[in-house]
Amino acid sequence: MSSTELPFVPPANVLPKVGTVRVAEGERLRSVELPGVTLTIRSRPPAREGLPPALFVHGLGGSSQNWSALMALLDDSVDGEALDLPGFGDSPPPDDGDYSVTGHARAVIRCLDASGRGPVHLFGNSLGGAIATRVAAVRPDLVRTLTLVSPALPEIRVQRTAVPTGLLAVPGVALLFTRITREWTAEQRVRGVMALCYGDPGRVTPEGFRNAVQEMERRLRLPYFWDAMARSARGIVNAYTLGGQQGLWRQAERVLAPTLLVYGGRDQLVGFRMAQKAARAFRDSRMVTLPDAGHVAMMEYPETVAMAFRELLEDSGDLGARRAGRAGRPDAGGAALDGAGTDESMGG
Repeated sequence: MSSTELPFVPPANVLPKVGTVRVAEGERLRSVELPGVTLTIRSRPPAREGLPPALFVHGLGGSSQNWSALMALLDDSVDGEALDLPGFGDSPPPDDGDYSVTGHARAVIRCLDASGRGPVHLFGNSLGGAIATRVAAVRPDLVRTLTLVSPALPEIRVQRTAVPTGLLAVPGVALLFTRITREWTAEQRVRGVMALCYGDPGRVTPEGFRNAVQEMERRLRLPYFWDAMARSARGIVNAYTLGGQQGLWRQAERVLAPTLLVYGGRDQLVGFRMAQKAARAFRDSRMVTLPDAGHVAMMEYPETVAMAFRELLEDSGDLGARRAGRAGRPDAGGAALDGAGTDESMGG
């Protein structure tokens, strides 16, 4: 084995069982088998029948649990589901080992195509924001509105606090990090993650901290944990370098859906200065800036994010669905958008 590569990861069907994933009261988990990937879906029954569907996509190192608080607040507005991206949460690695932004977007598209729930109100945080942007650009027929919380869109000058996360993309760094931190406890790791992701880690309740520690302990027993982290980080870095029609900023300009942008003033991973660039890039956008929030505003200030989304929902009505219906065929960039399996044309 090369010293720059991570240990061999066994196929998903022979991976060991490492314990159950936490399910909050009122939530349900199910597993969905799709071509090349198996996804775990977290759902919360809507308060009433007939509410529009929503799908929530987490960021690097996260899981569908990152959306539990917001999903609970929005169960009177949408029929919400949150997925675990391949290799994260309770979803096994993808069969082809593709953790690129395109690979993750392809998994989201396959999930939506298979469920028939589209068009949905699509949410994304961090890496999930980049994924959601790509999905909305190449498959507008699947997206009613787009809500992005600190989306990982390309930055020329990356914050110094984000550099260690980016370094995971370098071959060998993840393996080196696992050796250096072998003696770290789950509590130490969780405190480090919260210090990086929260504007004020003191907002985390004792119960929330205990749950996070239990989840960290579970993940560290997964043989593919660091592989998924490193390859997904590499996918973000690679997406930052893409130009032309596959460039994320170019794709942001092609998004037709009404878009809500949420940025935190204390975000250490996505520069707050990118908020105005995003507002200019997304043609039909509105902005919410939270000066005290960090990288996961939907976890720190779920009530504020829920209120902003309800305003988007009220103002847009079914506008997103009508636009998607008109634009559900080849877009200005020439990407094929309709029919079974068209997510394969995403390239990248």
